[in-house]
Amino acid sequence: MSKAILIVDVQNDFTEGGALGVDGGDAVAVRITDYLHASGDEYDFVIASRDWHDADNTNGGHFSATPDFVETWPVHCVAGTPGAAYDPGIDTSLVDIHVRKGQGKPAYSAFEGTVGDGRGLAEVIDELEITELDVVGIATDYCVLQSALDARRAGLTVRVLTKMIAGVAAQTSQQALEQMGRSGIDLV
Repeated sequence: MSKAILIVDVQNDFTEGGALGVDGGDAVAVRITDYLHASGDEYDFVIASRDWHDADNTNGGHFSATPDFVETWPVHCVAGTPGAAYDPGIDTSLVDIHVRKGQGKPAYSAFEGTVGDGRGLAEVIDELEITELDVVGIATDYCVLQSALDARRAGLTVRVLTKMIAGVAAQTSQQALEQMGRSGIDLV
């Protein structure tokens, strides 16, 4: 049995100045790094996910020239671009497992992504016998929500560390926190 922390999508395009930057994103990156430096020994593994979208297509309709900002979005986190890179506030030397998601299709949950050898996150978690997962990152009301819910559905004990998340909008972020709480996820 082991414990991990999942850093969800703390990328340049999701922090201030990015294509879909959220308020407080840069501060979340710094808080995560500070937390890992102070408390990283609580975890057997540090996992980080990133949107890693294709440049040459709409990624299954995820990109749109006229986005609705619910299901369609402006171009963001294109593989290999500065926008897809981790926010500089994240100390990537602390990350053990890197997950890429959204390659050619919409993907909100880190559990829809793969590691470098093509295995899915759920498979990696099973192999590492991870039973507890703390979740932090961006955005509370989209990728943090979906990743935490998928972790819970996978049978993990899940906590969301609320001082290290940032959302797109206050109302939808509050609704996401309420939904996570109803799903048996601890909000710490």
